[in-house]
Amino acid sequence: MAIVLGEPEVDGLGEAVGVLREWQYEGAPMQLHPGDLGWFWRSGAEATAAAVRTWSRDGRILAVGLLDGPGLLRLTIAPAAHRDAELARQLVADVTDPERGVLPEGKVNVEAPTGALVQDLLSEHGWNTDEPWTPLRRDLTEPVKDPGVRIEVVGPEQAHVRAAVQRASFDGSTFTDGLWHAMAAGPPYADARCLIAYDDQGDAVAAVTVWSAGPGRPGLLEPMGVHREHRRHGYGRAITVAAAAALRELGSSSALVCTPSSNAGAVATYEAAGFRQRPEVRDLYRPA
Repeated sequence: MAIVLGEPEVDGLGEAVGVLREWQYEGAPMQLHPGDLGWFWRSGAEATAAAVRTWSRDGRILAVGLLDGPGLLRLTIAPAAHRDAELARQLVADVTDPERGVLPEGKVNVEAPTGALVQDLLSEHGWNTDEPWTPLRRDLTEPVKDPGVRIEVVGPEQAHVRAAVQRASFDGSTFTDGLWHAMAAGPPYADARCLIAYDDQGDAVAAVTVWSAGPGRPGLLEPMGVHREHRRHGYGRAITVAAAAALRELGSSSALVCTPSSNAGAVATYEAAGFRQRPEVRDLYRPA
């Protein structure tokens, strides 16, 4: 059977989220997580559907891609299909030809699991490696200590606070309470939590969203941020510890996060919260 490139409608997103859950396992390379689709869902279900691509054989999804921006495809592959030659050749054909409707002309990036054959083939087609990212992991088999600050789980009534901390943590962020409500309405958020940390004066100082992929599977932090007016007080470590505790309560086997290797402060914050570095990963890019 031929490999079929698909663009699911909104009612087909559940299947894509479902296979992403199934593909998360301990020891897997850093890869697209259902939480990545969940965070993208802040733009709405229709926009999320428009950004998702699937590759299937005989009706079974073998690869899922998220167009996380106009020139970035975040791609992951079923564990048993990482070295599937037919799939890899089809993926390369689809991402290199703009007429296939995956990536446009010019400089573009593809994120794919380390060790997948598609990485080898893209390199053979002249694609280069981009800047390194550092994945980090915290084991959740043991209880997580108290973070040492007040933590609240965000509900609809705190959405405006969560949005304000996001905007104050990331330059250029346009996150609003309306986008939070759109995200929270998506199926991936059923296994997610947003947390806010408060200081002794009652100010919201940091926030994080955590995404479970189901019991016994790795969970994801995406995103975590500290209010720019409250940095260098340990709140990043505290909210990250709280995130690990929340994922453990959701049944996750471990907590994962990935940050640019150049962001030494973020790497140090995660390490202070009990995360351990894993081997660096790199996107592949096609020059303009």
